[in-house]
Formats: sequence, structure tokens, C-alpha cells
Amino acid sequence: MQLVDIGANLTHESFRHDLDAVLERARAHGVTRLVVTGASREGSEHALALARAHPGLLWATAGVHPHHAVDYDEATDARLRELAQDPAVRAVGETGLDYHRNYSPREAQLEAFERQLAIAAELGKPLFLHQRDAHADFLALLRRYRDRVPTAVVHCFTDTGEALRDYLDLDCHIGITGWICDERRGTHLRELVKDIPAGRLLIETDAPYLLPRTVRPHPSHRRNEPMYLKHICEEIARDRGESAETTAAHSTAAAVAFFGLAEG
Repeated sequence: MQLVDIGANLTHESFRHDLDAVLERARAHGVTRLVVTGASREGSEHALALARAHPGLLWATAGVHPHHAVDYDEATDARLRELAQDPAVRAVGETGLDYHRNYSPREAQLEAFERQLAIAAELGKPLFLHQRDAHADFLALLRRYRDRVPTAVVHCFTDTGEALRDYLDLDCHIGITGWICDERRGTHLRELVKDIPAGRLLIETDAPYLLPRTVRPHPSHRRNEPMYLKHICEEIARDRGESAETTAAHSTAAAVAFFGLAEG
């Protein structure tokens, strides 16, 4: 079984002391390729540095998360354009809207999102997207650019069936994380995941966040790692009524095609 983790925040400080061991554990659990999420200007540069340090294993995205939209300026825009043209950077993002936290004003979020949509459209790059409690505004902007970008994934999908259908109608891919393992808030995903076509389902850990609550034995710490992608795959497979090998094969093939990854 080979797996691709399409969203791992390996630039997070919790990985600084043992990243090599984290990557080795990931390989031991079948994770042969990972995409490192860039969520700020500095974070995107760090993600690219990691990808360059681990060719054939790590790739990167370059973008500014809506939480950091208030920091998006002309220099950031110019730097993201440069980063997005590097061969190791496979998508623009993480970008989108987050009205749940509103760490940045909504006006700043909308502007930063549209400017990154424009970068992806101009460079012909895939989009790595974030949306929380902002579906209407997010969808309206995405619709304006969807035909101008090759493909897009709504990363860490946690929304409703209506939102899922809207994204599938736009030919988006859907990223599913360990949120599906959370009996407090992710139960609805166990039904919705059945409706995602095999070629559009991507899986991810969003490490170090969203440690699957169904992992046994439960680790003593709360840090999620790419090694747990196999567990997420097994949970999704059971909900979809298929073997874990089938889910792994389809999601891996979809990820390889989406990001243009080399063989693991």
C-alpha cells in the first residue's frame, strides 16, 4: 500500500527536533510522498526548503492562509509568484476564507484570496484551498477563476453535503483528514465520503493538527504525524464500503495526477 499525504504542515515548530524520524515513520506506514503546506510567506519559503532537502519524497505549496491575510502585501504577492514557479512547488495555497476565526478582517481575506487565485490562473497552477464558515463568498470567488486553473482541491473538507455537491460540480477534488474520526463533529463525513468519486478523493493528515481520535493505542501526545495517514485511509475505506487497498490506490493515483508527482 502506497499513500500520498497531500497536506502536512511539516514546517511547524513541533517537527523541528525530529523531522527525520517523522519521515521515517511515515515511510514505514506506507506514506511514500508528502506535500508540505505553505500557509504564509515565511512558511512557504520553509516548505520549499524542505522539499528541496528531500527530493522525491517532499513537495510544497506556496500561499497565504486566510488567518494571515492581513499581512498580504505587494512584496508577499511578488514572492509567492516567484515561489510558485519553482518546480518543487506544486500548487498555490493554502488560500481561501475562514470566517470561523476571523483572525484577519474579511475584506483582507477576500483580497488575499483573489490575488492568489489570480496567481494560480496566470501560472496555470493547481489550487490548495481552505474554507470554513465562508462557503457562499468562497464559492462565488472560486467560480470566477475555476475555468482558468487546471484543478483545485478543497483541503480538509468538513462542510455540508450541499457544499460538497457545489465543489464537485466545479470539478474540485476533496481532501479528507482525520476529522472524519472525530465522533463529536465529524460523524456527517462518514456518510458524505461515500459520495466523493474515486478520482476526486484525496487524503491528508494536516499534521500536526487533527490527530485521529480513533487511533489505538492513543498516543500520549496530541501531535498528529503523517504515519497516521494509513489509519485515516482505513477509516475512509470502511465508510465507503471498500478495501483499504482500493481507497489507497485510488487516492494515491488521484494525488499523483493532481500534483504531478514522481513515483514514490
